Amino acid sequence: MEGVGVTISREQADYARRLCAGLPIEIRLQDYRELGERFDRILSIGMFEHVGVRNYAAYFDVARRCLAGDDGGLFLLHCIGSNVSVRQTDPWIARYIFPNSMLPSAAQIAQSVEGRFVIEDWHNFGTDYDRTLQAWRANIEAAWDDLPPRYDQRFRRMWRFYLAASMASFRARRIQLWQLVLSPRGVPGGYVAPR
Repeated sequence: MEGVGVTISREQADYARRLCAGLPIEIRLQDYRELGERFDRILSIGMFEHVGVRNYAAYFDVARRCLAGDDGGLFLLHCIGSNVSVRQTDPWIARYIFPNSMLPSAAQIAQSVEGRFVIEDWHNFGTDYDRTLQAWRANIEAAWDDLPPRYDQRFRRMWRFYLAASMASFRARRIQLWQLVLSPRGVPGGYVAPR
């Protein structure tokens, strides 16, 4: 069985179910700690930032337990990370944008995977993420008049501030966008990224 794990809201899950109707894809709203199946591949995209440093060990234990076979299986971890280790997020971000979030550091990730996985590959796409944030801003601004009324001018100002601060943080290289490929025991002969 192949598996993909992504953090989404109930609204996004409903939308994903409509988009994927007729495809061999199962969309679930489930706590990752409740997973018991085995998968050939696991992808975690934009979720790790919401796990919290206290839960890193449990998170990687679940991923390790769910990877099929002793010599097979790969785990792709895609997350935004910080250049420094912290134990909580910026208070403004926590209150208004992403409650219970925290950007992990490279040291925190490495410490948490030690003894659980072999780090096969670690790429930094941080310099590219500024363009993603610019596209988000342009798309939101273009669609603003069609958004539900709950997204008022106060929310708009906060969202603009958040996106601008994020763009600045990436441009200043204070935060990064990492993609790690992990294996349970190491890929025989070494991991080669697909082309």
